[in-house]
Amino acid sequence: MDIGVVGSGNIGSLLARRFAALKHRVCIANSRGPASLASFAAEALVTPATVEQVALVKDVVVLAVTEAGVRRLPREAFSASSAVIVDAGNYYPSRDGHIAEIESGLTESEWVSRVLGRRVVKAFNNIVATSLGSRGVPAGTAERVCLAVAGDQASDKRLVLGLIDELGFDGLDAGTLADSWRQQPGTPAYCRDLGKADLVAALARADAGKVAQYRAEADEIARPYFAAPST
Repeated sequence: MDIGVVGSGNIGSLLARRFAALKHRVCIANSRGPASLASFAAEALVTPATVEQVALVKDVVVLAVTEAGVRRLPREAFSASSAVIVDAGNYYPSRDGHIAEIESGLTESEWVSRVLGRRVVKAFNNIVATSLGSRGVPAGTAERVCLAVAGDQASDKRLVLGLIDELGFDGLDAGTLADSWRQQPGTPAYCRDLGKADLVAALARADAGKVAQYRAEADEIARPYFAAPST
């Protein structure tokens, strides 16, 4: 497939590298431009690109950027895209600033969808980069880590679930985009490297009345990591 990645931080660069190793055609962009990615691209066998170029890939675009970064994406380029857009980001108010729509009850990925004018799939957000890079194993392996995928279009989710399987993880259809609060920061399913049965249980344990509490607790834990500029 033709896959684009926006964001060259831990998750974005790792996904680009892994997709290329699986023989997909991969391009990657960041806020600093293609020249800043030349060394990584040559080593990972991917193509450095502008964000606008990534938005035009045919099959899948993964957004591995902060919510603050989403605001800076070119809406026109993404609203014209025919690719499946995957939101791998998470909202942390101490890093991204307060987003009123999310604070009022919109899920993070519903907000991303509105900003870009495109439907999106929520995936790759509830696993840390070290696990994404090291815990992929063949299908059928005991204790295979499972990743949640939420979205409103069944065909979009099937495509993303297929990529997750290629990467060495089980995938779980976690419902609609409105249900994706269950895999947001601080919830029982967030960054815990769970098998499929345990992930199902963790998603079910999430309490809609505690969304603000989950967010505040996760934000407080993550706050020290935001002292340095993000990629």
